[in-house]
Amino acid sequence: MSNVAIITGGAGGMGLATARILGKDHHLLLADVNQERLDAAKAELIEMGVAVDAASCDITDIDSVARLVEQGTELGNLRCVVHTAGLSPQMADPELIMRVNAIGTIYLADACLKVAKEGFALVNVASMSAYMLPNAVIPTRAFKHSLTSPVEKFLKKIMRPVSLIPGDFPKKGMSYGISKNFVKWYSVARAGEFGAKGARILSVSPGSIDTAMGRLEEKSGSAKMLKTAALKRFGKPEELANVLAFCASEQAGYLTGVDILCDGGVIAGRE
Repeated sequence: MSNVAIITGGAGGMGLATARILGKDHHLLLADVNQERLDAAKAELIEMGVAVDAASCDITDIDSVARLVEQGTELGNLRCVVHTAGLSPQMADPELIMRVNAIGTIYLADACLKVAKEGFALVNVASMSAYMLPNAVIPTRAFKHSLTSPVEKFLKKIMRPVSLIPGDFPKKGMSYGISKNFVKWYSVARAGEFGAKGARILSVSPGSIDTAMGRLEEKSGSAKMLKTAALKRFGKPEELANVLAFCASEQAGYLTGVDILCDGGVIAGRE
């Protein structure tokens, strides 16, 4: 039986770069909301000799996410899921950013936990932005409602600090930062549940990466932060992909309930 890897946001950027690595010894199931890009990514991987299927998936739709994970189990031994799907501040309104980044992570983790077994790993993508908000504005108490409350009730609580910020773009930035801080927190909070099945969950927090999304965020000052970073350049998608693939691999079998900051020293430069 083949080992299977699901990659959300697998049609481009870090997702596709990770697919090129995991495709060497996994049957891939690429998921993305953009069918045209998904078809192109699948064609590229097939040309490389990779065994790959593709599925259109709306990460904010609980049924769509459940179908994706079920399809992964039907292809073979679902060994890992790398969750790169997400929205940045330039890409959507504040609530949609929160739905994709935070709620989508909840839906995916719930679906994965149902099928998780010994050796399984879920690797979520957070962001260095998770480290940049003042503690006073991070609604950590609201985060805990994600474990017990209906999703819509949780969403209202987590969006409350965003509603207090004036201006459209600051709201988007706040929503993004909170959503990624939540992904980091959530990957720690659920480690025990996954561990009870011999499975792992963790997150990786990229910095400014040379992808279409990463370059889009130059408009909001991501390039300026490189001036005080240890490495004064954008990261390469392949550099992050290697970290994501390692975290998902059996080699990292004792790594769980933690966030890996991979930002070229941006956060270190702020200390």
